[in-house]
Amino acid sequence: MEEYGFYAMLDRMQYINRWGLMRNSRTENIKEHSFDVAVIAHALCILHNKFCDGVSGAIILDPYKVQSYSIYHDCTEIITGDLPTPIKYRNKEITDAYKEVEREAAETLVSLLPEDKDIRAEYLELLAPGLTSEESIMIHRIVKAADRIAAYIKCVREESSGSTEFSSAKESTGRTIKAMKMPEVDYFMEHFVPPYGFTLDKLSGKDD
Repeated sequence: MEEYGFYAMLDRMQYINRWGLMRNSRTENIKEHSFDVAVIAHALCILHNKFCDGVSGAIILDPYKVQSYSIYHDCTEIITGDLPTPIKYRNKEITDAYKEVEREAAETLVSLLPEDKDIRAEYLELLAPGLTSEESIMIHRIVKAADRIAAYIKCVREESSGSTEFSSAKESTGRTIKAMKMPEVDYFMEHFVPPYGFTLDKLSGKDD
């Protein structure tokens, strides 16, 4: 009987912590981060479709397809580890080299699936998306935006816990998010992000 380790390997995402250079009041692994990104990306997609409704030439996206890409967006870090953002984007040479490493990591993970070219191709696209169409490029932008919003929310949570370690990260991430100039992102940041700093009583309407 053949045994395949792909999904068991994905389960190890819980052991890869983010923000390795920062003093965290609570550690965050890439497994829980991926859930946050998937939830946010799904919401951004719904907002995107609402804003694009009736606009000539606008691309309408499948929220569940976007969510699938979000869930898998950091899986290659099981092999590569979480490279801190300042290093990953320090210059074009490092960024391009890391993308190649990510691609090789994706192929390594896919090799843990049955030797069926259709199955492997399906997962390789999720792990290392090819930006070959307007739809795929838009999905990439949505997932990237959701990833940055999740990072911003992490900073908000840390500040709410009394930590000042993430203050500069919050400011720089906020600027990066604004620079994306995406109406769905701006709407989410304005209407849905502020409550992440609320107490439970305030969230539930008991703190009036």
